[in-house]
Amino acid sequence: MTFYNDIYPFYPQQRTAFIFNINQLIVILVFLVFACSFIIILPGIRGKWRLFWMFRVLCSLFIGVVIVAVNFTSDWATASIQANTTYKSFSNAIVEAEVGLHVGLSGINVTLKGNPVKQLNETIDYNEMFQWTDDYDQDYSEALERGLPNPILYIAEKFTQDSPCGLYFQYRYSGRYASATMWTAFCCWLVSNVLFSMPVLMYAGYMMVTTGAFIFFSLASFSTIHNVPFCTITIGTVSLETAYSGSFWLSLATGLLCSLIGLSVILLECLIPEKMRAAFISSEEDDSEDLCVAEGFLNASFLERETSLQLGDVSWTQRPEHGDSVKSNRC
Repeated sequence: MTFYNDIYPFYPQQRTAFIFNINQLIVILVFLVFACSFIIILPGIRGKWRLFWMFRVLCSLFIGVVIVAVNFTSDWATASIQANTTYKSFSNAIVEAEVGLHVGLSGINVTLKGNPVKQLNETIDYNEMFQWTDDYDQDYSEALERGLPNPILYIAEKFTQDSPCGLYFQYRYSGRYASATMWTAFCCWLVSNVLFSMPVLMYAGYMMVTTGAFIFFSLASFSTIHNVPFCTITIGTVSLETAYSGSFWLSLATGLLCSLIGLSVILLECLIPEKMRAAFISSEEDDSEDLCVAEGFLNASFLERETSLQLGDVSWTQRPEHGDSVKSNRC
């Protein structure tokens, strides 16, 4: 051991653990930029409906960022246990640690955090990502070469293609179909925003309901993994049992929100179509009225100046009567 500086033989030094999915960070930053841009231009919007317009924009951006971001999260289903387990191969050293399994649509994260973190002269704090690709077994082989702790290798082995548990195919295909339907929901969300801006409110409501429906289809696809016998993953004397987590419940709430918005728009469009159109196009009408007032003021000033030039030496100036100003045809 002294020759290897207290590092177990055949294993290199610890590497930097997986921390955060960069794709998820990019998605969040992009939507935050859009939200900040709309907040900045809010004071320039005239009319009493500006707060309604801002609420509509922020609500739509929230739905969009959730639909996109959950494709890259790894907390659709999670499991966590406290166990006393062996740390690495070729050693009987036992550590007390928290072992976690985090399942996403594109892969799994396996975490190992010591309690306390400093044990055996090492910092026990791992977060390893294994994606559902054709190279999953290769990633597992590389994890063996890196000498990752035994609990991480044990869990990762259960998801290999050659494992008798068959977890790889269950989670990979359910995640693939769930991701595909979630991206379809994103396309429906884009179409609904276009229809709201036209505005074609009835069809926009239909597309919002369709967006919620595809989100529900995605949740149903991911839930199929709980309909098959789950291979027992036992570490020490405790078994890992996954349960739905943050991204699943957030997607469910977003789907319910889309359905509620869509159904409300359809119902109100049938009952009070005039007020609905007024609410969605009030900002454009207010801008047009302001433009007409400005044009009338300019025309009145022009007529006053022209009358003064024509009279010449006359000491008084003929002002146009109220209502003589020339207005544009659209006013």
